[in-house]
Amino acid sequence: MSEIVLHNYFRSSTSYRVRIALAMKGVDYKYVAHHLRHGEHRGENYLSVNPQGLVPALVWNDETVVTQSLAIMEFLNEMVPEPPLLPGNPHGRARVRMLSQMIACEIHPVNNLRVLNSLRSRFGADDEAVAEWFRHWVDETFRPMEQMLTSAPETGTFCHGEQPGMADICLVAQVANNARFNVDMSPYPTIRRIHEACMALPAFTEAAPKNQPDAE
Repeated sequence: MSEIVLHNYFRSSTSYRVRIALAMKGVDYKYVAHHLRHGEHRGENYLSVNPQGLVPALVWNDETVVTQSLAIMEFLNEMVPEPPLLPGNPHGRARVRMLSQMIACEIHPVNNLRVLNSLRSRFGADDEAVAEWFRHWVDETFRPMEQMLTSAPETGTFCHGEQPGMADICLVAQVANNARFNVDMSPYPTIRRIHEACMALPAFTEAAPKNQPDAE
């Protein structure tokens, strides 16, 4: 029997993004957890699904395996068009992709678990140094993003208009990560406002790390 499977980890912000998207689309799926700190994502069984050994990975009805959270969200948007994660016009889609990639391509790659662990193991960074690193790279993107969101007429209740989409998903998952490293969110009032609007929606709260079966 075909089924949709999400390989993920409760605390992974990229996994959180995909869980939100699945919840928004109303897609039922099998939740398969891989504990990143225990190295379960490096096991032979999971590497046969995703040779990169990263989460998330979405298996769609035994036919297609999609990795990388942005690619998964774009795939979901094509397979289940409603509600849309991207605007209906090219200008809006470009803006939402831009905002999404500011987080996914600028903050996350330098602040993911592999990098933070390398800071400790290769360069002797202690917990506070790692946290300072994390906070620095968040601010490098959140500062200009705050300005862009505040000044753009396209910004509404959410990052783009009155319906949440891919940019909001990325923003919410990043803010969840920020809390673990005591990022001061006071310099980003528009980001905080959008985050609060998102967290008032069931799809965002149901997908939150604390509400997953492997939460610790």
